[in-house]
Amino acid sequence: MMTLSRWKIIAVALSVVFGLLFTLPNLLTPSQRAALPGFMPKNVLNLGLDLQGGSYLLLEVDTGALRAERLTNVLEDVRKTLREEGIDFGDLAQVNGEVLVRVTDPAQVQAATTAIRNAVGAPLAGVPGGRDVTVRSEDGQRVRIAFVPQALAAESAQAVEQSIEIIRRRIDELGTREPTIIRQGSNRIVVQAPGESDPERLKNVIGQTAKLTFQMVDETVSSEEAAAGRIPPGSELLPSQDGYSTGYLIKKRALVSGEMLTDARMQFDQQSGRPVVSFRFNGQGARRFGDATTQNIGKRFAIVLDKQVISAPVIQGAITGGSGQITGNFTEESANDLALLLRAGALPAPLMVEQLCTVGAVLGADAVKAGQTSTLVGFMAILVFMLLAYGLLFGGISVVALLVNGLLIIATLSLTQATLTLPGIAGLILTLAVAVDANVLIYERMRDEMRAGRSVIASMDAGFSRAMTTIIDANVTTLLAALIMFQFGSGPVKGFAWTLSIGVVTSVFSAVLITQVLLAWWFRATRPKTLPIS
Repeated sequence: MMTLSRWKIIAVALSVVFGLLFTLPNLLTPSQRAALPGFMPKNVLNLGLDLQGGSYLLLEVDTGALRAERLTNVLEDVRKTLREEGIDFGDLAQVNGEVLVRVTDPAQVQAATTAIRNAVGAPLAGVPGGRDVTVRSEDGQRVRIAFVPQALAAESAQAVEQSIEIIRRRIDELGTREPTIIRQGSNRIVVQAPGESDPERLKNVIGQTAKLTFQMVDETVSSEEAAAGRIPPGSELLPSQDGYSTGYLIKKRALVSGEMLTDARMQFDQQSGRPVVSFRFNGQGARRFGDATTQNIGKRFAIVLDKQVISAPVIQGAITGGSGQITGNFTEESANDLALLLRAGALPAPLMVEQLCTVGAVLGADAVKAGQTSTLVGFMAILVFMLLAYGLLFGGISVVALLVNGLLIIATLSLTQATLTLPGIAGLILTLAVAVDANVLIYERMRDEMRAGRSVIASMDAGFSRAMTTIIDANVTTLLAALIMFQFGSGPVKGFAWTLSIGVVTSVFSAVLITQVLLAWWFRATRPKTLPIS
């Protein structure tokens, strides 16, 4: 074990160079980092919300609105199905979370029930009938359609998971690094965005549902009649933001939805020079959009975002290329935000902001200062203990290995851009505290071997070889615990686990290999007859 192999020297030299190179940017100002040569690393520690400040949001997914939307879709599906089957009906309405419809001819109730059961709802495993709705007839003419409880629970859970993914994509588009987005309870989401300087914009970008649909304008009734309450079945009156009308009567059935978009970008209109949002559909959306515009030339269709009409142009000709533009009263920033939302996808349900907090940079600076102070105090305590217990030589070598260990941890965190939080600093301090455990085990074994009468070189070799099993066992156990915390924890727990995991690997390397190389150099240079710690 005490053989001074070339690979050991190379490994130690490379580790020191790596630690210095990737730690150096943390000691420089932004202008100094920018002036570094292109081959030099420039990444610095990525501080978390509690260290550099930022925004904290607690959001709640409005599962009630999700259920209401599903009921509306079921109602429209029932209307379409019965019309296609030629079955007369009336009194189609939502009542207490269910859809009721009265079939005019009692002889057609069975046919209506079968048609609705085959056309309405979606497949759902593990429930009677295999679908997420139940359809049953009653009173000879009435048909009742209701969701099964399992379907609503599954849909709510899916909506929360989908919302988390969409929120993540939206925040990534804003350029915020390492956001923390976790689920809390059954329908709440916690968002932490370190370094975000505009929490209101973050709230607006995250909270907007961004559900885009393309729907036909219902021109069978004038806008005055619609405003007076004469709204045909299957249509609804929506407010407008296009500057030409306060509202439009829109057919509820969407021709194309935003889920079929593949791209959306802010551009400037070539004629007017005003900001517009250009979009492109996937294959299915392009076909639907092409068919809809081909069949409705001369009619108006509405571009609807979150139940508000952005634009309602007249279809001048078939649009078969699968792309188009959204015009409106956009500023450059609002057009960029809309394109961002459309690229990230629509939220399955509205999000309600339950809590909004801004962590100031002053608080973060205080936390960083406290972390630096506690790290320095811990290091000084370890230094004093090792010098008193094992003398200037052996204790000093342990301290040198500990310094290299700290460099490697900071360098690895800077390289991987892992978020360093206050619990992460606690993990760093814990790592430094236990890093000398390996040295203690090695040194105590050397003492025992010297007391047993073995030579200096034999004692040193036994100190490393016989302590390795204990060192590996202890650190593998710690590493497994850290990996479990990282896998199943969230937020601060993950930060602590990640720092601890890095520290375990670097601690074993520095405490064993670096100590071994330095002691081998000392032994080769001095050829001692006894060990200073014996």
